[in-house]
This record gives sequence, structure tokens and C-alpha cells, in this order.
Amino acid sequence: MSSCIFCKIISGEIPAAKIYEDDLVLAFLDIGPINFGHTLVIPKEHHESSSTIPEAVAGRMFHVGSRIGIALKRKFEYDAFNLHLADGTAAGQVVMHAHLHVVPRGVEDGFRWNWRQLAYKEGELPAFAEELAAKVAADLAKGE
Repeated sequence: MSSCIFCKIISGEIPAAKIYEDDLVLAFLDIGPINFGHTLVIPKEHHESSSTIPEAVAGRMFHVGSRIGIALKRKFEYDAFNLHLADGTAAGQVVMHAHLHVVPRGVEDGFRWNWRQLAYKEGELPAFAEELAAKVAADLAKGE
């Protein structure tokens, strides 16, 4: 897509601090990092949503992301890392080209995800799981 900033990075129109590149994915440093070393792993084909990324490409994104996370831990002595993919604006996606964040973490880095926890009503969880499992099975059977 001609207006997509990540597509422009892939084509070389916009510079980026590249960490890794192969025929499926590109990884580069985020210009507004949560912690230094925060990296984005993107598919080289334009996909707005993770749901349209071919399985081999999605798998490659997560494999490369985890290898980058391990490298960050070893080289820069981080304690851990997060892999984060927001799918859609309601989930926090800002650039509409699917991307995986690799966020290196330190025990006392001061960053906290705003994670809430809800509770299912008594007896509601099994029925919800059954309905969702049926939908997932049907979609996978159709190749979606």
C-alpha cells in the first residue's frame, strides 16, 4: 500500500534501524520504545489484521520475535520480554499493517500493562468455552 508507513520502510522509501530481514519478515527498532531495544516484526506483505497473514508468515513473525527477545536478554541483560500484537484500533493498533512488538523487560522498568480481570458468572464458563470452541472448529474447517 502506497500510504502505509511500514510498506514504505519495506520498500526503502523510509529509513529504519533494521535488526533482521528475510523473504517473509522485517524487524526494526521502534522509534518510540517502551524500553530500549523495543523491536517491531512485520510481514513483508501488507496485512492490516493478523487474521489474513498466512500461517507460515505468522509463525515466522513469532519465531523471529522470540529470537530477538532472547538476544535482547543476553546482550543487554534484560530479565524478560513481551511479545504483543494488537489487532484493530480497539485493541490499540495504531499502524494498520500487522506488527508484533518485542518489548524487552526489566524487573524494575516501571512499565505496567493496564490489565483488568473480569469474572464469569457461576456456570457461565463451560458454555462460553463450548460455543467458542465450536466456532473456532468451524472456521478452521473452512480454512479461515
